[in-house]
Amino acid sequence: MAASLNRQRLNLRAFLALAVLWALVVGSALAVVSSTHEVRQQVNHLEGLRRDAAEAQVEWGKYLLEQSTWAAYGRIERIATAELKLQTPSADQILVVTP
Repeated sequence: MAASLNRQRLNLRAFLALAVLWALVVGSALAVVSSTHEVRQQVNHLEGLRRDAAEAQVEWGKYLLEQSTWAAYGRIERIATAELKLQTPSADQILVVTP
């Protein structure tokens, strides 16, 4: 009878140990799935940010091109002469001021 009781206790301990190990394996698997999901979400977010940065870089290039177009020397000279009626002064119109 005592041997049977010891055997039952041993079987119960083995079952509990197996149940604990099984729970740890399942918990570990769930942690792997959760961390993989989180990493995929973060990578997706990072790629979205990279895409936004590339679009911003393209837009910045367009603005630089537009700025250089508006500030072109020929355009400034044309506006100065046509719209503002500016002209280059003649030699007798130039006055040099000395201190």
